[in-house]
Amino acid sequence: MNSIPWWQTEFTTGEAEAAAKAISAGLLSQGPIVVEFERKLADYLGVGNVIATTSGSDALLLSLWAADIRVGDEVLVPNRTWIATAHAVSLLGAVPIFVDTDFDRPVISVADMKRKITSRTRAIIPVHLNGRNAHIDEILRFGEENGLKVIEDSAQALGSRDDDGAFLGTKSLAGCFSLSVAKVISSGQGGFIATNHDDFAEQLRLMRTHGVKNVIEPKKWSRPGFNFRFTDVLASIGLEQFKKLDMRLNRFRRIHEIYAEGLASVDSMKLIQVNFDEGEVGPYIEILCEDRDLLVDHLRSLDIETRNFYPDLADAEYFSSPPENKNSKRFERQGLYLPSGPSLTDTQIERVLDAISTMVSV
Repeated sequence: MNSIPWWQTEFTTGEAEAAAKAISAGLLSQGPIVVEFERKLADYLGVGNVIATTSGSDALLLSLWAADIRVGDEVLVPNRTWIATAHAVSLLGAVPIFVDTDFDRPVISVADMKRKITSRTRAIIPVHLNGRNAHIDEILRFGEENGLKVIEDSAQALGSRDDDGAFLGTKSLAGCFSLSVAKVISSGQGGFIATNHDDFAEQLRLMRTHGVKNVIEPKKWSRPGFNFRFTDVLASIGLEQFKKLDMRLNRFRRIHEIYAEGLASVDSMKLIQVNFDEGEVGPYIEILCEDRDLLVDHLRSLDIETRNFYPDLADAEYFSSPPENKNSKRFERQGLYLPSGPSLTDTQIERVLDAISTMVSV
């Protein structure tokens, strides 16, 4: 019996040919293919600017740096996200302040966020985890009222919308997206920043290349920066993946529907909802299960791979941890990714559901 990996996608319909064509044309570093990729993403999202970067993590770091987040500043960060969100803050010498999640959705709690603001707070990073709207409108209002910059971590949310129909990652100072392997579309590694703020975009472009407009023959050192440049080879892969975006978003909806129907009668497991009817699209199938370890072992014995939710950020030993965030701790202890991804077949999903039903019935 073939194993079922936790994530399935494919790069078999033109990506290799596109990359080879770029290499043959000598288009290796950041050049015209990157510009084309940025334009297509900007047109799709309806924003004025897209700036491609080396990764989604670097998109966060570059955005915070360009937003003038400095040593000692505090940045409100959800306790449930990939740790890159907090690392981007701490690499600038700023302090991530970990905010609890909602009880039923692993996104930042607005109530707890308001409790944790101090005179040193300078920014908020709502994370649209698994394509869920992290209360972006409420957070934008709160940020404006308190003079705080808002940078959206939209790494898992490309193509996901809020209930107004706007794409997540397009309403704040900057939306940061990832193009790593287990994302909606992928170039292997990479990321990008979306912004409607032209002056901010210009600073991002300068800082992406050590603060200069022309890396070949710089006229002056205009401001600090570093090498966050994307490549034409990766952009050529990204352009081929972009052609599949709408198809993949539809496939994610269908995968979620099949799982939702199959798990509806399983009392010991709860599918963490994504509000597809409101425009959200989640690439991952996430459940809460009190007997998570038992389920993981059972599925592993049937060659079905899963992934435990990653630890709460406040658990990292190198951060000064606040009091326990009870809601996020529940997700940490019970959260599990079931097999997901756009190339997952209906037959494979039914096999996963059958395996779950055999454990439940024992």
